[in-house]
Amino acid sequence: MKSLGSAIEELVQRLGIGKKVREYEAVLQWERIVGEKIASISTAVRIQQGILMVKVKTAPWRNELSLLKPDIIRKMNEELKEEVVKDIRFQ
Repeated sequence: MKSLGSAIEELVQRLGIGKKVREYEAVLQWERIVGEKIASISTAVRIQQGILMVKVKTAPWRNELSLLKPDIIRKMNEELKEEVVKDIRFQ
């Protein structure tokens, strides 16, 4: 008998929505992956075609996060165990 998790994974693959599920996971896991400090001034809003849209409270923080973007992308993809996030746009 299959476990519920493997049955869900099989269904996701059969429906062809695996990529969308992983992208959604990037949005859901933003706070955990970037940490409390960054999460307190930013919110992942959505992801489309590998571009993660993140709302940031202030322009100075937006600039700071832009400098950290390569590290954040690397960390997100490592945590998600796949190249899900190709770019981040801070708004």
